[in-house]
Amino acid sequence: MKKAGYVYLLCNKNRSVLYLGVTSNLPKRIDQHKTKYYPNSFTAKYNCDQLVYYRIFETITEAIQEEKRLKGGSRKQKIDLINEANPEWVDLWNEIQ
Repeated sequence: MKKAGYVYLLCNKNRSVLYLGVTSNLPKRIDQHKTKYYPNSFTAKYNCDQLVYYRIFETITEAIQEEKRLKGGSRKQKIDLINEANPEWVDLWNEIQ
């Protein structure tokens, strides 16, 4: 059985810091970010806990490929992606619970 994958973008309250990640369990992973489950992580240090973008893929392999592609891009490209999908930059946490 293939396992689905997600690519997601988080930001901090001021939208000054972005974090791009990949996971096979989006609700669990975002909960970890929000609760600072890993207190020494980048997202905990910079308070990146607002889910502003996510995309589902049929397999985790496809999600990882997309994450690598996006990480190779510019900050502007990531911002454009968020603006297209979520122009108000609302926290999508309630949408995925």
